[in-house]
Amino acid sequence: MPETGASPLLPPSRAAELRTIGSHAGVVLVGQLAVMAFGVTDTVVAGRYSETALAALAVGTAVYISVYVGLMGILQALLPVWAELHGSRRNAAVGPSVRQSLYLCAATIVVGMVALLSPGPLLNAAGVPAELQVEVRRYLAVLAWALPPALLFRLYSTLNQSLGKPRLVSALQIGSLGLKIPLSVWFTFGGAGLPAQGAAGCAWATLVVNYALLGFALWLLLTQGFYRPYALWRRMERPDWPQLGAFLRLGIPAGLAVLVEVSSFTFMALFISRMGTTAAAGHQIASNMAAVLYMVPLALGIATSARTSYWLGAGQPGLARRATWLGLGSTMALAAVMATALALLARPIAALYVSQPAIIAVAAGLLVWVALYHLGDAVQAVSLFVLRSYRITLSPLLIYGVFLWGLGLTGGYRWAFHGLGGVPRWADPGAFWLASAGSLGLVALLFLALLVRVTRRLPAR
Repeated sequence: MPETGASPLLPPSRAAELRTIGSHAGVVLVGQLAVMAFGVTDTVVAGRYSETALAALAVGTAVYISVYVGLMGILQALLPVWAELHGSRRNAAVGPSVRQSLYLCAATIVVGMVALLSPGPLLNAAGVPAELQVEVRRYLAVLAWALPPALLFRLYSTLNQSLGKPRLVSALQIGSLGLKIPLSVWFTFGGAGLPAQGAAGCAWATLVVNYALLGFALWLLLTQGFYRPYALWRRMERPDWPQLGAFLRLGIPAGLAVLVEVSSFTFMALFISRMGTTAAAGHQIASNMAAVLYMVPLALGIATSARTSYWLGAGQPGLARRATWLGLGSTMALAAVMATALALLARPIAALYVSQPAIIAVAAGLLVWVALYHLGDAVQAVSLFVLRSYRITLSPLLIYGVFLWGLGLTGGYRWAFHGLGGVPRWADPGAFWLASAGSLGLVALLFLALLVRVTRRLPAR
């Protein structure tokens, strides 16, 4: 969405609409890549510190991301709500809606902190080695206290994206990278009187950065004139249960869908940790690169969803449909280019993370499967965001459960540890990646079918 917003009375051309989506996505992408650089930094720093630290980071990050992204999905699902209010010029309704969302955010914080402070049952069920659990628990105990500012900042980010103002968020994210890199190195390796913290040092750096981001976000909300028409700083109303119920009907299926997606990733990491530290470290590199690639469809999904919802709120369903398919077409083209580049540059990319030849060999092989994985991942990610604009959240959740857990994770587990049907056992992390790539491809096709069905029902104007 453009920074200034577009008038529903002057429909843009297809080229102008595509530029609007691309501009919004580009700004979001820059900020998201800065955030992803946090993970890349931690992976490189932990890898240089020790193989055990990198393995602990792989397991700990998988658990944290499952918790954070699942809860974040509940808050991110509010984007269409505020984008529609923006499209219909109902500025006065934005402030009360945002204040009600704080009740929802508080609940997600409590749930998330409890999960991160008590990871024992999950780690034991996944068979994570006891010696690795010690470092993983230390890492997650710190991140539990980094979760509240992370979720509150996500709410701020969602508000800005829905109103067509992603630049403020991206500027903060880029600036925070300058703080994250030196802190991760210092806390992990120690120095200047601080003892080495290992993988937990990366978590401490994240905690400091998250609170700094939240502080700057609050300062912007107080000082920037752009926010004044929305009357955000009014007295907190009592819980509006009908409105909160509407939030939950939209957010819970969306959050659970994201949780299913990410938890399949989490359990993949936990199961792969049984194969040893070399396999776990190689998988960490592969998963980190998959997450970096995912930032492109994530940005396009946010931009396309915001634009689609804007036009729906403005009473222009035909323009909403056009925005949907322009965003998806761009996604498919970019995914093909990025997947090809990753497959061709797999070994050099793996060597950027670590220097150990054994880990490089494992990671390079996995990155080829990551390239295939990305094709389906990109299409389904954007489709999921846009389906929320049309208030379709339950079907994606069911599809995720059947294909990501049932086919991808379960199929990969059986293939890696027992063999799959007539296919012999493949005791390699690649079994998980290939099974997941196949399942995501099917998910992408089903999501596209849902979008075809819902957009055909929209009137031309």
